[in-house]
Amino acid sequence: MNWLVSRRRLWSLGKFIGLSLLCCLLVVSCNDRPPGTTSSVSPTSANSMRLVVGTTLRPRTLDPADNYELAGSNIMTSLSDRLYTYAVGTGELVPQLATALPQVSADGLTYTIPVRQGVVFHDGTAFNAEAMAFSLNRFIQNGGKPASLLSDVVDSVQASGEYELTIRLKNAFAAFPSLLAFSGLCAVSPQAYEIGTGQFKPREFVGTGPYQLVQFTPNLIRMDVFDKYWGEKPANQGIDFQILSSSANLFNSFRTGQVDIAYQTFDPEQVQSLKQQAQSNGWQALEEKSNVVTHLGLNIKQQPLDNPVVRRAIAAMIDRPLITQRVYQQQAEPLYSMIPNTFDSYKPVFQTTYGDGNVEQAKALLAQAGYTSANPLTIEIAYPAYSLTREQVASTLQEYGSQRLDGAVQIQTKAEEGATFFANISKGVYQAVLLDWYPDFGDADNYIHPFLSCTQGNATAGCEQGASQSQGLFYYSDRMNQLIEQQRQEQNPQTRAALFAQIQDLIAQDVPAIPLVQNKDYAFGQQTIQGLQVDPILKLPLWDIAKRASS
Repeated sequence: MNWLVSRRRLWSLGKFIGLSLLCCLLVVSCNDRPPGTTSSVSPTSANSMRLVVGTTLRPRTLDPADNYELAGSNIMTSLSDRLYTYAVGTGELVPQLATALPQVSADGLTYTIPVRQGVVFHDGTAFNAEAMAFSLNRFIQNGGKPASLLSDVVDSVQASGEYELTIRLKNAFAAFPSLLAFSGLCAVSPQAYEIGTGQFKPREFVGTGPYQLVQFTPNLIRMDVFDKYWGEKPANQGIDFQILSSSANLFNSFRTGQVDIAYQTFDPEQVQSLKQQAQSNGWQALEEKSNVVTHLGLNIKQQPLDNPVVRRAIAAMIDRPLITQRVYQQQAEPLYSMIPNTFDSYKPVFQTTYGDGNVEQAKALLAQAGYTSANPLTIEIAYPAYSLTREQVASTLQEYGSQRLDGAVQIQTKAEEGATFFANISKGVYQAVLLDWYPDFGDADNYIHPFLSCTQGNATAGCEQGASQSQGLFYYSDRMNQLIEQQRQEQNPQTRAALFAQIQDLIAQDVPAIPLVQNKDYAFGQQTIQGLQVDPILKLPLWDIAKRASS
């Protein structure tokens, strides 16, 4: 860049060198871009109508059949269309590539879905039911990380007409339309992708969404408005995702105006600082409820947690307001069910049954199980070492058990390297684990089935195979399995809500896990941003956000 400094003195030479460098850069960018993208363009200017979104979440892949992380989902939501999506700001499921909600057979197994005409993929390929069937079958057959979401419930997918899709389920599943809104179940071009185990394209994306991918590098993801989009055009001219290396860099990039929107992730202190400075700087600071929750999972196969009285004692000692204040600085709220309070079926069973920091109840239950200050209950709580918040939650519980319960509970904490932690959970290595849960789709079932269902086991041996085993709980209950299957098959919303109420009551009784907090979601926008909002399911609906020129 030294040639820019000296150009006033050496104009002719500088002009020549500048043109030469520009040509070299163009050659490099054209040769270095991933297949299927256009050439990179210059950084966004201050008066551009493109949005610059700063984040620390770095996508591993943009292949919908293999992405199972929040970082990739945030990008794909803007690049893709699914059969169904959600009306922004609501939990209402609405058609997207479908033209109506499904027709469901009397036995709940066959879904017939009409799909849109006049839709094209980013590569110009026409969309129809056959293309949608290809996309869903590829999701199942390529064997990516999220494949089981569909393979566990779907028997077959086929085009029953040019613009009609028929999906046959293995078992009735009332939440299936909500599952079809999962970001990975989007339409992808049959000309750009192939079906085959492990056949993924992590750095490409060819879908039907309002934006098309033009650049994917470790630090920058650019997408332009798709001019042949079938629906309403975005309110901006494109999006640049700046992938920053740390929350400190994200914090500073927003404060200095280098990014228009800052979203995921900040430390609690940084959120507090930006909120305090928002009014004086003219920033927009959005705080919304999130569907992300944190639980304390208990391994019921390990002593002393095989005793339900001990598990109830731990539930009674939990002080959620203390955790939300000390660890989260009120950037989360107490959670009293495994289902978050953004769902109508939420029932605060742990609040009514145990309360918060109920020392007397905890001591009585501990004494019933044979534990006192002279013979303390000892438990180890594990968490991934990269999670500062979970480390602080574990430390808070450790301190609370020692001080408030007069040493009747002694908690040890164990930080594990992330990959080791997640590999060990299903092996039953840990007594207790702190688990963050990011839902796959917007239905209460996604907070129950992945934790408490069990396909093989018994009350004595616990869960030997199934979701409960994979989450390290090893919980087995015939009654819970029955309730889960009943709610999954029940089509009547009122009856299904009553089943969820019974499920939550049973969780409070058996205590295989203890809900702790429900997170809040934060986004910050500059003065020039219009229409910024955060949705619990869709996260940032970027297509609705406009940007006016800075003055």
